[in-house]
Amino acid sequence: MILKGRDFLSTADFTRDELGAIIDLATSIKARYFKSQPLAGRSVALVFFNPSLRTRASMEIGIHELGGNAVTLDVGKGTWSLEHREGVVMDADKTEHIKEAARVLSRYVAAIGVRAFPEMRDYSEDMMDLVVRGFAEYSDVPVLNLESSRHHPLQAMADIMTIREKLGKTDGQRAVLSWAYHPKPLPMAVPDSFALIAAQFGMDLTIACPEEYDLGEEAMAEIRAASRESGGRVHISRNQREAIAGAQIVYAKSWGGKDFYGRSEEDMQCRQKYRHWIVDEEKMQTTDDGFFMHCLPVRRNVVVTDSVLDSAQSIAIDEAENRLHVQKAVLASIV
Repeated sequence: MILKGRDFLSTADFTRDELGAIIDLATSIKARYFKSQPLAGRSVALVFFNPSLRTRASMEIGIHELGGNAVTLDVGKGTWSLEHREGVVMDADKTEHIKEAARVLSRYVAAIGVRAFPEMRDYSEDMMDLVVRGFAEYSDVPVLNLESSRHHPLQAMADIMTIREKLGKTDGQRAVLSWAYHPKPLPMAVPDSFALIAAQFGMDLTIACPEEYDLGEEAMAEIRAASRESGGRVHISRNQREAIAGAQIVYAKSWGGKDFYGRSEEDMQCRQKYRHWIVDEEKMQTTDDGFFMHCLPVRRNVVVTDSVLDSAQSIAIDEAENRLHVQKAVLASIV
């Protein structure tokens, strides 16, 4: 199993066995059995187009604990604004192209992490993940996706690690990915990535959402293909309450509607009729002693009630901790 030198852009680029080996290593790291410092004397660049709490902190700490040095760059704030489009005449507000930025950073560091959210104006363009994949194309060192328009694979790895810790296995276990009300449209990267990795690990997955908020065709094709290969199952539900009943995992997340791309005002009007899509204590009581999950940050009493988020059923903080361990495992595996 050769992982060295590979980019980590989506869990779809890896087999279940490869992902499982990384999670096994993350478990060893968490238990403090792993003592190696594979980044000793080396640096990793972290390029942030967008803000972060968990990703920035856990990546910087993880790199340090592996013996390395993190070089964090905020695009447009302390470093140049970056252009990613091909063939563009750069006579507007962008100062440097990622072709040069990625190549230069490759000469300095052992790996590059990139966080670039979608602009949510052009769906087809966002689904191509041009920023992260552009860095991967021009970099001579491995590139890690720290969340892009399409994927958040490191979050997904922490999610499945947490599920494995709590349930002991993933095959056949009932998980619900539930859309939740939020006052504004959010990207699809987290729900796409959670649904994908749940399918890759053979879970019985229900995606509960109003019809206006179906995940895109590209994501669903990938999710269904992964589920067929793993022996899992994928269902769609339009009723949050019915979907949650009997579940072992309830993963709440809001996201924007594909058909509202570029028309956020219409999206915000539509979602008002779904304000009841919130995970509360009553719904959690119908689960099979289920656990509540969320990637964080979360809006209390909008997406989930205080009584659920602060309960013993909530494992959101465990997920957040496991970000550190899986990211160290990914770095140790590919660099």
